[in-house]
Order: sequence, then structure tokens, then C-alpha cells
Amino acid sequence: MGEGNWHRVPIEPQSVDAPLSRYAVFLVLTIREGDDALARVKSVVADVGGLVRAVGFRDLDGRLSCNVGIGSAAWDRLGFASRPAQLRPFAAIEGAAHGAPSTPGDLLFHVRAERDDLCFEFERLLLDALGDAVTVVDEVQGFRYFEARDLLGFVDGTENPTGRGMLDAALVGDDDPEYRGGSYVVVQKYLHDLSAWAAIDTSEQERIIGRTKADNVELELHEGARPSHKDLNTITDPDGVEHDILRDNMPFGRPGHGEFGTYFIGYSGQLWVIERMLQRMFLGAPAGQYDRILDVSRAVTGTTFFVPPMPALESLA
Repeated sequence: MGEGNWHRVPIEPQSVDAPLSRYAVFLVLTIREGDDALARVKSVVADVGGLVRAVGFRDLDGRLSCNVGIGSAAWDRLGFASRPAQLRPFAAIEGAAHGAPSTPGDLLFHVRAERDDLCFEFERLLLDALGDAVTVVDEVQGFRYFEARDLLGFVDGTENPTGRGMLDAALVGDDDPEYRGGSYVVVQKYLHDLSAWAAIDTSEQERIIGRTKADNVELELHEGARPSHKDLNTITDPDGVEHDILRDNMPFGRPGHGEFGTYFIGYSGQLWVIERMLQRMFLGAPAGQYDRILDVSRAVTGTTFFVPPMPALESLA
């Protein structure tokens, strides 16, 4: 969908390239057992476009959008004729110092808008429609924080691809023609120990992240130095070709409960790219030199989904 169309009509569901937003809801659900629950989920998911239009038309400048992701086990239950080539459950990672758990999830709804009330209204109506056919596993309300920074104070998402490169990185291509235009998506909820982070001086924080804090300038990795978060998240294949993903991470938090975090969400046309990135973070590259951001940022969820093209969703009806 072109940029101009986003000002004229609600954004079509499954628009992975929808604009970054001020607010988001990350909603992970499981589907209850039984044919009735499955039938209800199919009906609601197939008509998610109608719900986006109903809420989104109230304020087109609000740019409401929703991507629906389907987990590996749910994909089979929902009765699609075939499977995306790389769709598989999130594999837990056990590093020497930190781990990335695998947690349940049949459905992901990634809801974005410029107004938090649009996100709220969409989620409310969606859950009303799904009723007791689903169980809420995780629900996070995200927000943009100052200059697109995370709660650690650094700009997040600087290396996102742009233009045609964004579509090439985020969407399945000709290698899986039946699901061309879909996207693999991995989500993780990270909780931060802000007191521990604040105890680290700024220059050391910058070495951990791989960028300056004030002006977001990339730092070079010097020979013999420990890889930074930026370095470990740079993925190249055996031919030396660098592979990007599309991130739409958002901060979230409840200061009264001492909860501060980042919700990681990464879209890719190749699931192995995100998997390799997480392995490098938690296991280290070289082995043992894990991402030091994990010393203050703990992963508490981890789930993989596939965002099918809209016609595939509509076929569930």
C-alpha cells in the first residue's frame, strides 16, 4: 500500500510495512480445544479487515493497522492446505549466563496506531468477538519514548531497512511462492533492571550497545574488543551478504509495579535470520561472549508466528 493511501483508507491488515506508530498493542492468545472454538476463531480472523475498517474509519489520521500472526501448532489446527517453508515453534536458548524461554502462543495480534484509544477500541472489540474461544497469554501496551528510544536511553531500530529494502528483508519471496508476501515474526518480552543499568557509566553503556547515547553514532568494533549488541545483531551469510530484519520494538512499563521493558518484535522473510541473531545474543559470537545487555535485560517470553498474506487469512471463512 502506498504512503498516500494510508491517508485515504484504513490500512489493510497484514501490512507489515505499515508506518511506525506512537502506540501499539501486542496480544498473544491460545485457542481453546474443540471445534466450536476453532470455528469462532476462523470466522473472526478471516474478517479482521472488517474490524480494522470499522474502528480505523473513525480517524484515518490515526493510522490503525493490525497484523495477525499464526503459530506453528495453530497453523495445522486451522486447516491450511500447506505450511510456510520455515514455520516452526520458537526454540528455547540456554546460554551459559542467560536464557531465552519458549512460551505458548497460537495467535498474535500486532495492533498499531497514532492514538492509544484506537488500539484500545480495536482490542476490546476483537476480544469480544473471540469470546471464550481463546485465552489471553500475554498483553502489552507499547508506546514511543522520546526520540524513538528504549527505556535504557538508546535509540532503537536505527538499522531498520527502508524503501524496497524493507520489503525484501521482511517479506517472503520467490523461494516460497505459495506464501510470497507473508512474513515470519518473532516476539519476546524483555524486562529491564533500570537500577543496575543506571549504575553502569555512560561510556561502558555505549560499548555494550555499540552506539553513542546522546547522538546515536555507530561505534566501530576494535580488534580484540568484546562484540556489542549492534555487532551481535549483524547477520551475514557464508557468502558475506548481510541480512536485515524489520523491527517494531516498543517500550512498555508500569512504574508503580517496578516493571520496565522492551517488547521485541522482528519481521523477516527468512526465519533463520532472527534465529541466528538470538543465538548470537544468548550464546555469544565467539562462544561465551554473549550480549551484555542481557545482564540487565531478561527475556520472559518467546514465540514464533507467520503473518500470511490477506487472501490466506480470508480463506479461513
